[in-house]
Amino acid sequence: MAKVLAIANQKGGVGKTTTSVNLAASLNVTRKKVLLIDLDPQGNATMGSGVNKASIEFSVYDLLVQTKQFADVVVKPATADYDLLPSNGDLVAAEVELIGAENRERRLQQIVDLVRDRYDYIVIDCPPSLNMLTVNALVAADGVVIPMQCEYYALEGLSALMDTIGAIKHSLNPNLKIEGILRTMYDPRNKLTTEVNGQLFNYFGDAVYRTVVPRNVRLAEAPSYGIPVIAYDRQSRGAIAYLALAGELLRRNDEAAAAGLS
Repeated sequence: MAKVLAIANQKGGVGKTTTSVNLAASLNVTRKKVLLIDLDPQGNATMGSGVNKASIEFSVYDLLVQTKQFADVVVKPATADYDLLPSNGDLVAAEVELIGAENRERRLQQIVDLVRDRYDYIVIDCPPSLNMLTVNALVAADGVVIPMQCEYYALEGLSALMDTIGAIKHSLNPNLKIEGILRTMYDPRNKLTTEVNGQLFNYFGDAVYRTVVPRNVRLAEAPSYGIPVIAYDRQSRGAIAYLALAGELLRRNDEAAAAGLS
């Protein structure tokens, strides 16, 4: 039965899609069967997986509006071993069409529940906003991974996201939890980074991943080639960081299972 992780932060440019693609690829390297769901109309996770968003026949939009089945939409990227539910600009229309729909907050959950037993992990790349698509992701998820830069405005945005997660937990998904806070584009030489880092540990404690993702040229280059960084340059600092994140995530899950908490 898959563990479902929503990669969420309403602030753009924090490494959310980079984390979604490279965490999916790194979990796959550990021999876990992974499904990546691109829930962002920009389709960056789709393109970063080597799938041309302009040429896909069907997208996650068709699943949300219930005109197609999972088997019609899922693709196997040529440059990655995980499965992908791709996205493109069509997804913009989904939010409008879902406004008056029955169970509109649970459309993604219904899709995920049908295929959970096929995967070990399902990773959802959320859009950079707190809209109906993000709500669908949080309702479908077991946990939320929050990528964030160690900067002042990131903390402000984190507060709004925590409020949303709390509201979803209270009304729609009582089992939702913060899986972890991931520090991205990390530069320990920056004084503000050090200050924000300290605040994160004071507030979230063990929820902050020990793994940090540094600024890395190879990590930034990989999406332009449509491949995860682990396939682009496995020895790069970016690839090593995401492999470490996958390992840390797996260890946490094993410890939680042993303690009867998962």
